[in-house]
Amino acid sequence: MGAAGSNYINHEKGLWSWLTTVDHKRIGLMYFITIMFFFLIGGIAALGIRLELFSTGKTIMDAATYNRFMTFHGAIMVFMVIVPGIPAILGNFFLPIQLGAQDVAFPKLNLLSWYVLMAGAAISVGSLIFGAVDTGWTFYTPYSIDTENGVIMMVVGVFVMGMSSVLTGLNFIVTTHKLRCPGMTMTKMPLFIWGLYSTSILQVLATPVVGITLLLLVTERTMGVGIFDPKLGGDPVLFQHFFWFYSHPAVYIMILPAMGIISEIITCYSRKTIFGYTAIAYSSLAIAGVSFFVWGHHMFVSGQSTAAGLIFSLLTMLVGVPTAIKTFNWVATMYKGSIRFDAPMLYAIGFLFVFTIGGVTGIMLATSGMDIHFHDTYFVVAHFHYVMVGGTLLALMGGLFYWFPKMFGRIASDTLGRWSFVFVFCGFNITFFPQFILGSMGMPRRYFDYIPEYETLNKISTMGSWAIALGFVIVLIAVIKGIRSGEKAGPNPWGAKTLEWTTDSPPIHENFKEIPTVTGGPYEYR
Repeated sequence: MGAAGSNYINHEKGLWSWLTTVDHKRIGLMYFITIMFFFLIGGIAALGIRLELFSTGKTIMDAATYNRFMTFHGAIMVFMVIVPGIPAILGNFFLPIQLGAQDVAFPKLNLLSWYVLMAGAAISVGSLIFGAVDTGWTFYTPYSIDTENGVIMMVVGVFVMGMSSVLTGLNFIVTTHKLRCPGMTMTKMPLFIWGLYSTSILQVLATPVVGITLLLLVTERTMGVGIFDPKLGGDPVLFQHFFWFYSHPAVYIMILPAMGIISEIITCYSRKTIFGYTAIAYSSLAIAGVSFFVWGHHMFVSGQSTAAGLIFSLLTMLVGVPTAIKTFNWVATMYKGSIRFDAPMLYAIGFLFVFTIGGVTGIMLATSGMDIHFHDTYFVVAHFHYVMVGGTLLALMGGLFYWFPKMFGRIASDTLGRWSFVFVFCGFNITFFPQFILGSMGMPRRYFDYIPEYETLNKISTMGSWAIALGFVIVLIAVIKGIRSGEKAGPNPWGAKTLEWTTDSPPIHENFKEIPTVTGGPYEYR
């Protein structure tokens, strides 16, 4: 047991102790530092894209450079930030503590998953910088087969990063089943754990599909085997089937942990037991299950049969049912609650607003007749960002401010947190809502230039991106200031009910001085 004042941060000293640690909390912080670095790079690429689109014609870059920036932004944000983000950072840090365990089931495998992600990211970023990859983050064939750039290196990097996701998911599943403390049944787990558990199932089952697909792409490029290239007898639509079979579940890999964070924040800051715990918990599994059968709505214009389009349309709409259950239960939890509008709660409410818009527009895109008009337009770009960026990143910021006292032993400035929310939330809607209008007007995505009729809305969208950037700068200031001089936090500054708030802030190396025993229902542990 650590000495008085000992915690996971000062338990061992020196850089080597961090690089060789098997403490899940330290690994979570290493993920936090590296993923936030990738987020910075991907964000800079996004600002470059929006600045180029500020006006018609060439603004700051030519068409070829613009395509590389698009690939740079998409690949980094999807594979290095949003997919690993919440599970790797907050999941690694809090899943064992919320379960009453001392660590994950496979601590060394946990550290390996961080190194695997770093290796894959290094390969991918190298291919983007030195290989000038310009295929977009989806690597669609046949262009990704024919183009002479670093596609092979990029695809190998993504394959390696996928291995990291599988290792993390496997670790979380085993930890959830085998290391729960006495008295904690599956129906007493925090809802954040349910989100991570459902996500882990998707990671383990879906990620190998895209891994095999990318290896097939490499095989075709290097050996000339006809798989996706029609010149060799292949079928490029087959690539889309394989890719979206993974990539649509990947949407829920990004969003299910975010939904878990929202459940934790809303019940805490409403001062009420979560409404419909069982429905929220099982709806996570329902979303994960249905997500494997909806990939075809990405391909309404690919030539698939009318019957297939109808089936995929209905299944896609079905995802809205468990999602609506969660939204209803969150609102019901807030109803007549003693709500505190601190920064985490503002981010949670912002999530509800933004994600609802993303969900409603998703139903529109699930309707084949509408999707044919909106396909490959900025309407799809706006929808994707409302779900992924607005949903996942708002939840991640809310979770960061919520669990900051537990992670660092100090409270981040709530004033800075609120200001960051104002700029991020307002900037996000100013950036992406006009893109719904642009898409309905017919502006195609991934185009370097556009006709003058689109210019005003593009100017508004670009100015909104500057507000988002300012908001995240404020988040960075709040984090640095909080770590250096924030008010010291007690074990439970928010009066929350889950097990992590019964430990010291920051937690000791072993998490608990004694393994806890759960006797009450969910969110009534103490």
